[in-house]
Amino acid sequence: MAGEQKALTCSEIRILHPPVLLEPGMPWCAPRCLAMSHLPVHSIASAPAASQPLLEEAKERFGFLPNLLGMLSSSPSALEGYLRLTELFSATAFSPAEQQLVLLAASAQNSCSYCVAAHTVIAGMEELDPMVIEAIRAGTPIPDQHLQALRQFTQDVISRDGWLEPEQVERFLSAGYSESQCLDVILGIALKTLSNYANHLAGTPLDSAFATAGWRDGHADR
Repeated sequence: MAGEQKALTCSEIRILHPPVLLEPGMPWCAPRCLAMSHLPVHSIASAPAASQPLLEEAKERFGFLPNLLGMLSSSPSALEGYLRLTELFSATAFSPAEQQLVLLAASAQNSCSYCVAAHTVIAGMEELDPMVIEAIRAGTPIPDQHLQALRQFTQDVISRDGWLEPEQVERFLSAGYSESQCLDVILGIALKTLSNYANHLAGTPLDSAFATAGWRDGHADR
């Protein structure tokens, strides 16, 4: 639970590569991650007043309060933005499994260990093929060409800052996706850019609900 995690102090600020465990249950979010003591993981009680109703609603929805949301709650606007973008992305034409593929692929491309672990678990709940999940986590091709096209397009947009070659866009469209879904992918990337970058700054500790899916930039965290 978010309220049970110890906030990092100034003496714990480090730049680490590769990521290591500071202590049991407190993994860094990503390689080269700079943890900031000014980005604590709030409980509902300690969060700014404007964030508390959003956290209460999230806890009721998920059954627990993810540390990501507790961390984002320092900025009520950032928290509300993340939750609203999540709702908007869930309303796209992608299936729930495809949505998780985009979010997982974006998180892997951005080297966010927290979000890769979280979306590994959620993708499984949305019945994304375990072989697809493992391919994204391992950085290997997905055998299903339709899903590989979605994964590749997502990661190409990130790696090239949106400046894709015409043939890269054409491969995505030729795989059966629509022009509007090009923009839907970018919406998903925007959602994960917010959480991935915030996690990089905060060194958000991984929730126990996602601990079995730990990941360190291309490798399962055993």
